[in-house]
Amino acid sequence: MIPVMSEQTPSRDGELVASARGGDARAREELGHRVGRSAFVFAMQLTRDHEAALDVAQDSVLKFFKNLDRFDASRPIEPWLYQITRNRARDLSRRERLRRHESLDDWIEQGRPEHPGDSANAAAEVERAELRSRIWEAVSLMSDHHREVFVLRDFNGLSYREIAEVLSIPQGTVMSRLHAARTKLRALLSDETDDRRAHDVNPDQERRQQ
Repeated sequence: MIPVMSEQTPSRDGELVASARGGDARAREELGHRVGRSAFVFAMQLTRDHEAALDVAQDSVLKFFKNLDRFDASRPIEPWLYQITRNRARDLSRRERLRRHESLDDWIEQGRPEHPGDSANAAAEVERAELRSRIWEAVSLMSDHHREVFVLRDFNGLSYREIAEVLSIPQGTVMSRLHAARTKLRALLSDETDDRRAHDVNPDQERRQQ
């Protein structure tokens, strides 16, 4: 999975950060646009609430620039930014009580967003949109710990080491939580599929069974 900010190399990140620290307005604007978009996408994945995600992203960008002098410009931006965003989302959740192998890999792959025009036809896109909705409904039922690991790995493409850094947990914990999250998602999607099949029984077949 390709991270939101992957089009930028670490060296380019370092150049932008260095220029922004030196007062370069254009560098700060470019950096602000990038981190703002990435923070919003990650916040949406965590909260599934547009207004809450906007609040989290705005707070995260402010904190990002407030602490820019402390950032190690030789390292990638994403882990640090996602750590800030995750903490801001948790803060907001506490304040406002926001609670909002196998076939799983296929579900995840099919449910990932596409760029406009990538779908072969409108019907296929409607089907994919429905699947994405089912996946995110299932993700919203996960605990915070499992949802965080899942979206960082499967939708933002961070490594186990980077996720461990973002969440301040051992890599072994990252792997165990990810396994549990995928198992939970697989079960939820399978249960929903079974329910749909049960409701879609052919009327003639139903009469024959009576």
